[in-house]
Amino acid sequence: MERKYIFVTGGVVSGLGKGVSAASLGLLLKQRGLKVAAQKLDPYLNVDPGTMSPYQHGEVFVTEDGAETDLDLGHYERFIDEDLNRKSNLTSGKVFWNILMRERSGGYLGKTVQIIPHVTDEIKAAIYSVGEMTGADVVITEIGGTIGDMESQPFLEAARQLRAEVGIGNSMFIHVVLVPYLACSGEYKTKPSQHSVHELQGLGIMPDCIIARSDRPLDDDILGKIAMFCNVERRAVIANENVNPIYALPLLLHERGFDDYAVSRLSLECGDCRLDAWRAAVGRMTRVKERRVRIAICGKYVKLHDAYLSINEALYHAASWNDADLELLFIDTEEVEKAGAGKLLEGADGILVPGGFGSRGIEGMVSCARYARENDIPYLGI
Repeated sequence: MERKYIFVTGGVVSGLGKGVSAASLGLLLKQRGLKVAAQKLDPYLNVDPGTMSPYQHGEVFVTEDGAETDLDLGHYERFIDEDLNRKSNLTSGKVFWNILMRERSGGYLGKTVQIIPHVTDEIKAAIYSVGEMTGADVVITEIGGTIGDMESQPFLEAARQLRAEVGIGNSMFIHVVLVPYLACSGEYKTKPSQHSVHELQGLGIMPDCIIARSDRPLDDDILGKIAMFCNVERRAVIANENVNPIYALPLLLHERGFDDYAVSRLSLECGDCRLDAWRAAVGRMTRVKERRVRIAICGKYVKLHDAYLSINEALYHAASWNDADLELLFIDTEEVEKAGAGKLLEGADGILVPGGFGSRGIEGMVSCARYARENDIPYLGI
């Protein structure tokens, strides 16, 4: 079977959950017996997120080989259960860095270096290399940003070119859109989704599948309207309302035929989707617990909980496995310096102090560690 390439894009607004959608599909395909590799393309000009404030994009996820990457790679690992690597995340900054270093060393032999073909070729090489390095049957690539953003256009153009190179039968585009609800009229509106798809089509990309995000379930008339105006099959429009926990999302998408459509569209040779273990894990997360545990996360970036996303999820998984409800207390260590650790940490069953840059809030972290030691409270410093 030839290697397949799936691209996940987003439209209307950012923060729709492209990464979780891509991770869910990766899980569903892996549970059919396929080897899956995941990748995130980020359009910002930083070489990697390692020096960025967590308030910008959330946590920096560190891969097995030490690469500092986007937090979506954490979703990929937690869902797909495969170790990712430095080739799993590519930024515009890294693309331009590689090209300019090559140009300075004479690697282009005096040619004019341009967005097309040199930037797009660099992006395509990165996409191909993930599949070659992992031996994956399917490579799932999430393209960061929102359709219409100027900075993401080279990545979209590279994806369009790659489809032409590998063939329509070996590539698939999934577009995640928002279907907003207007309380004043009491109805969902599909026009933003239509405009987003039309803009994507204007870039030469025809989406094969649309994931319709909403805060409540969508009726079939809405999904049919999106299918008709966006020129996709009705079965390829998948409703995705908010779910809790997010680990229930693969089960929802499977019930709605998401992976069935991908298998059919790409002629994938695989078995049935085996989700018994995943269903059992979600069942543990959602059942009523008999006890509760309160863990204090004492850090500098607690105003944005995504700054500690992998830590939060690890604690959540551990609590679920031990049949306990988890309550996370996010404690700003600057406030600890003002009010004292005893006042803010009272009632905590455990204390966790994650890392941080610079001197701000450090004394508060030390105070939290001291409080844990002096009061015999389980403590973990990262």
